[in-house]
Amino acid sequence: MLTVLDPGPLTTVQDGGRIGYAHLGVSPSGALDLPALALANRLVANPEDAAGLETTLGGVTLRAERHLTLAVTGATADVWIGDRAVGRNAPLHLAPGEILRVGPATAGVRNYIAVRGGIDVPPVLGSRSTDLLSGLGPPPLRAGDRLPVGTAVTGWPCVDLAPCQECADGPVRLRLRLGPAEDWLTPDAITTLTSVPFTLTPASNRVAARLDGPVLAWKRDQQPLSEGLVTGSVQVPPAGHPLVFLADHPTTGGYPHVGVVHPDDLPMLAQARPGAIVQFQLSG
Repeated sequence: MLTVLDPGPLTTVQDGGRIGYAHLGVSPSGALDLPALALANRLVANPEDAAGLETTLGGVTLRAERHLTLAVTGATADVWIGDRAVGRNAPLHLAPGEILRVGPATAGVRNYIAVRGGIDVPPVLGSRSTDLLSGLGPPPLRAGDRLPVGTAVTGWPCVDLAPCQECADGPVRLRLRLGPAEDWLTPDAITTLTSVPFTLTPASNRVAARLDGPVLAWKRDQQPLSEGLVTGSVQVPPAGHPLVFLADHPTTGGYPHVGVVHPDDLPMLAQARPGAIVQFQLSG
C-alpha cells in the first residue's frame, strides 16, 4: 500500500509503545515524541497510538499504491507531494502513484508520518514499534520496502490545519526528580547536575540522550547493584557524564540512577539536535 523509495538516515515504525513487559526485559520503545505522533494520527482520524513512521533528521520518500490520507508532524521540514509543496500538521491526500517527500529537518530532529488506517505490520508483544536495542519489531526501513496499511475504523478527518508549536533551538530545560541513587554522587556533583548546563552529543540515539559537560564525581568506589530503569532515568557512568534514557532503553542498569526526568519534558529532548544546551531543574 505504501512503498519506501528513500528511507533517509533512519526511519522506523513506531506506535504508542510496548507497555507492560519490563519484567521480561523488554523496553517500552514507541515514538520518542508521542505528542507529535498523536497529532499526526488525530489528523487522519486514527487512534492516537496507531503505528506511523518516525524519521531522523534526513526525511523520507514514499509512494502511495492506492488512495491514501496522511499527515506529517514533528520537526520543521519541507514536505512535497510530487513537485507541489504542501503543509505539515494537516491531512494530505495522495492518489495511486503519487510520491510524498519529507525533506531534512531544519529545526528539531524527528518527523512523524501517520497514514489513515495505520501502518499494519505484524505486532510483537502488542506493539508494532521498532526497538533498536533488542531488535524487536520490524527492522528500520529500506528502499523497496512495501508497508501494509490497515483499514480505517472511524469517520473522516474534518480538520484543515492543526496549530502546533514549532521546534525551538533554545536550551532544553528538563524537570528532574532526584533518586533513588542520588547518594552515590558527591554533594558538589548533585549541585553541578542541577545548576550547570550540559551539551547534547552526536552519540545520542533512541536508547539515550548522552550529555557532555562537567564531570560528576562518585563518592563511593564500588559498583552499585543493577536496578530497574524507566524512560527518563538519568544515569551517571564512571566517566561522570550523565545520560537520559529514552524509549529503547535497557530495563536494568548498573550505574547510579540519580534521578528521573518528568515524562512531559522528554519530547523536547527527543527533538533536540546535537550541540543543544540541556539544563536540569530540580522538581518536587
